[in-house]
Amino acid sequence: MPDPHPRSGLGEPRGPSFFPGHPRERTEPPAPPAPSPSHTTQQPPPTRPPRTSRPLAAAVLAAVLAGGLAGYAAGALGDDDPVPASAPAARAPGDLQAVAARVLPSVVSVQSDRGQGSGFVFDERGRILTNAHVVDGSSQVSVELQDGRRLTAEVIGDDPAHDVAVLEPETSRGLRAADLATGTRPAVGDTVLAIGSPLGLSGTVTSGIVSALDRSVRLGEDSGGGPRRALQTDASINPGNSGGPLVDDEGRVIGINTAIATLDQNRGGSIGIGFAIPVGDAVEAARTIIDGG
Repeated sequence: MPDPHPRSGLGEPRGPSFFPGHPRERTEPPAPPAPSPSHTTQQPPPTRPPRTSRPLAAAVLAAVLAGGLAGYAAGALGDDDPVPASAPAARAPGDLQAVAARVLPSVVSVQSDRGQGSGFVFDERGRILTNAHVVDGSSQVSVELQDGRRLTAEVIGDDPAHDVAVLEPETSRGLRAADLATGTRPAVGDTVLAIGSPLGLSGTVTSGIVSALDRSVRLGEDSGGGPRRALQTDASINPGNSGGPLVDDEGRVIGINTAIATLDQNRGGSIGIGFAIPVGDAVEAARTIIDGG
């Protein structure tokens, strides 16, 4: 009995490109007749250059389509369309692994009386940047480093309008500041990594792109300052990622993950629309906090 719910597999034909034959396709001439037995000398039949069978070409195209439209576009160029010398080389997956390995030691999990979030070391004194809604009015919090150490950290201050808070741990030993991209502006389509502790799973790394710039986002009910500009990303961000860094493909922090759009406020999770405070805005707010402003 056939499966009532058949499932397509890799390489399944999906489109008119896979129909065999073509109404204008040239047909091969018929093979010459076999030589008469009366001939004493037999000449070898003429040779023809090999042809690529149509089913093979369809199978290759199907495999390309299985990788998505981007893969199809790249494969359709073929060897007849050389890539310009100035085109940037594609970044290998290993490069992103190196980026994650470089940034992770600067990222911490933050535990307050009201909940849990993330943060990262942002200056040479070992001070930590996180979200104001993560500390939520606490004067002290616990931070867990990537090596498993737990430290007590004082909340120097917070700025709910920018959703930024600054922590000072009991020691700066072994803490390494992340690189900050304060002098550059990301572009839509840039590759990014979101790093933090979603649902308490410390050291979690997700990838995506910058989806949009300068989105107007209200950062919590007590923001007081109205909507703020934010970066939009499709990198997976979930509860617990708040306060963690959004980094570019060179490992520089471009924003602080702070909010997500959800379809269900009671069971909110990533739907591919997340927001981060631009790092320049966050650092400016942090400096004001440190200076006592």
